[in-house]
Amino acid sequence: MQQKDELSQRLPSSAVRERPLRERVGVYIQARDTVDAITRIREAERAGVQQAWMAMGGAGFADILTVLAIATTQTERIKLGTAIVPASPRHPLVMAQQALAVHDFAPERLRLGIGSGNRAFLEGRYGLSQTAPLRYLKEYVEVLRGVLWQGRIDHQGEFFQVVDTLPRTAQVPLLIPALGLKAFRLAGEIADGALASLCPVPYLLDQALPALRAGAEEKSRPAPPVVACLPIAFSTNEVAVLVAVRQFVQQLIQTSTYAHMFSLAGWAAAVDGDETALHALARTLVISGDETTVRDRVQELLASGLDELLLLAIPIVDEAMERKQLLHLIGSL
Repeated sequence: MQQKDELSQRLPSSAVRERPLRERVGVYIQARDTVDAITRIREAERAGVQQAWMAMGGAGFADILTVLAIATTQTERIKLGTAIVPASPRHPLVMAQQALAVHDFAPERLRLGIGSGNRAFLEGRYGLSQTAPLRYLKEYVEVLRGVLWQGRIDHQGEFFQVVDTLPRTAQVPLLIPALGLKAFRLAGEIADGALASLCPVPYLLDQALPALRAGAEEKSRPAPPVVACLPIAFSTNEVAVLVAVRQFVQQLIQTSTYAHMFSLAGWAAAVDGDETALHALARTLVISGDETTVRDRVQELLASGLDELLLLAIPIVDEAMERKQLLHLIGSL
């Protein structure tokens, strides 16, 4: 039974692409607090959405694993994902305990995205230094997978020295964020999915996916799926949409990881602040238009070679109405 469960959780990207479209699209939950987050997750489930994801800070900075644990008691089917939980502030054994609690109540519904976290945020908020983030994350996932999936770990590494056992296991899928090509390769080596946030689609298809597949091939394992997070706006006012998305992109570029990724993707001019390039990058990233146009673009992206989409709503005029449009679209795919 354990082997069957493990295989069902660690689906390769090829198997993911055979699923119905609705199962391959998730929604980013952005809420004021825990109560609001639970309300929005329940609303998504009622609309037929199959996946809801939350980022750190997505519920007014309440702990998102705790929020999702509560959400499992208020929902029945919807899968719940973290994108991401920063690894540094909590030991992998603590993370395993939290994941086990969610899994106990909602088996096969949690997808655990873990990342090294934003360096400036970790240093400013927690006073934690960040060195060799990918090496750290690789060890972290190894310890976490050992204790969660096998129920035991004996790891003597650069960052962790851990010997421990659990009386039971939980094959919770472990995903990592990926922007640069080294991160995509690492995801191919160790993860059950790569969370690719706000990456241009040509970059994903032409550079990132080959890097991920190379990492998987090196370890003789199936290539895991890529979950591509893209902004979406239900508006035909192109000027308003591009202004909103361009502001969002300008914030991202302030971090070195996004600046590096956008440069790799061919948008160095946008990173340098060129207004025309920023405008063009915003247009490249966003899915926008009326419901028919947006639906067609979502279906086109899923047919292009992307495994899954995670849609981040960019409100333009009426946030509540546009959120309902998004949930309806996903639920009706």
